[in-house]
Amino acid sequence: MSEREPTLRERRRSETRHLVQAHAVRLFTDRGYDAVTVADVAEAAGVSAMTVYRHFPTKEDLVLIDQPAQLIAEHVAASSAAQPLVRRVGSALIDAATDWTGGNGDERAANERFLLDCLRLMVSTPALRARHLDSQYALQQAIVEALGDDATGPDAAFRARAATSACLAAMHTALTRWVEDDGHTELPDLIARALTASFGEDAVAPRRKD
Repeated sequence: MSEREPTLRERRRSETRHLVQAHAVRLFTDRGYDAVTVADVAEAAGVSAMTVYRHFPTKEDLVLIDQPAQLIAEHVAASSAAQPLVRRVGSALIDAATDWTGGNGDERAANERFLLDCLRLMVSTPALRARHLDSQYALQQAIVEALGDDATGPDAAFRARAATSACLAAMHTALTRWVEDDGHTELPDLIARALTASFGEDAVAPRRKD
């Protein structure tokens, strides 16, 4: 069954959301997170403050990356249950990072710069670090649910949560290094290196070279 095409209203809503977030992240990066108000973001985006709040209920939401939990969970659900838990989760994180930083030429550069700016803000802003921890918990839950039978029952669910938490810790280390390196190293490669350092060579499936 093919996916349903978004309606015109849904496309416009998505475009408005992306526009507002792009202006917000630019202003936060240029002026500092605490120095920018939601009214400032609304003015820069050419919308009302009510429109901003309709798409982003809190100021912190303006910096959160769209649907990372859903994307990673989809990769986990599509993976083979015959693989070890760490490889299923780790491969999903690498594949999602490839999607986030994908595209060609200017599109890829813009995607990477936006992600870098968001992550840099999260690392440097106390309020955003706290919100990032909340989002990590939600991501862990989404991954455990996507593991299906591998997380059924108390013992299996415990193993799934432990493996997922460890993989997310490795990814966080890779993301921090990526920010420090200003994106000069490929993010999927950094995540793979962090996973390998944590769990050994067998934790990461061999990646195809184009």
